Amino acid sequence: MISGAEASRIGGALSSVAGWTSEIIVVLNEDVRDGTEEVALAAGAKVFRERWKGHIAQKNSAADKAGQPWVLGLDADEAVSEALAAEIRSWLERPGAAEDTAAFSFPRCTLFGGRWIRHGDWYPDRQMRLWRRGSARWGGIDPHDKLIVNGPTRRLKSDLLHYSGASIDGQIAKISSYSDDFVRAWREGRARSGPLDLAFRPLWRFFRGYFLRLGFLDGWQGYYIAWMTAFHSATRHAKVRLERQSVRTVGDSSGGKRS
Repeated sequence: MISGAEASRIGGALSSVAGWTSEIIVVLNEDVRDGTEEVALAAGAKVFRERWKGHIAQKNSAADKAGQPWVLGLDADEAVSEALAAEIRSWLERPGAAEDTAAFSFPRCTLFGGRWIRHGDWYPDRQMRLWRRGSARWGGIDPHDKLIVNGPTRRLKSDLLHYSGASIDGQIAKISSYSDDFVRAWREGRARSGPLDLAFRPLWRFFRGYFLRLGFLDGWQGYYIAWMTAFHSATRHAKVRLERQSVRTVGDSSGGKRS
């Protein structure tokens, strides 16, 4: 696990794995002083303080410190449900049952607005988090890390619980940050945004999440999530349009040469 100032909730994550894991490793940001280290130590974790290197590098640093044959990656706002813990143990304790498997994925269920979200674009939100040591590394584009697995994978059924704790304001703040990441990726040729994306993709995202993926079964929370997902799509493609417009403006002001 990697962690920042998470003293108020890291205890739940650690208690969900204490007792059935052989070791707990926490890589803590070096500037944290809110008591997170003390909570982790009380739970039996080995704590390493390191400067922040980005999600991917920080998670790989934590994984490199693991000494057991299987590694489970967990965030401070998550908890392994009793059902998932039992399912993991069941697989790994079978003689030879996991020898042909490099990693396991499982669904993640998020608590939002007082409700566990089980439909729409937020569920099953499969996470690849359990892997044979040496068979996977964290990759992707910060802050959206992704486990890159070398070998066959297997899907588990039980939920990883996600206590995001994010308010509506917090969700909106993420949209601003993540849409900036999308623009950077587009600028570097790692993301696409065509002329019709702004017009149609947000509507598609709402329709898909709310109707096709049954988001309406999650009450007002599901309705809001569908609109929020659509707004996120609209925001990032609108920012790309602004970026293109800025490039054209700079090109015109420099005598037609685009920069």
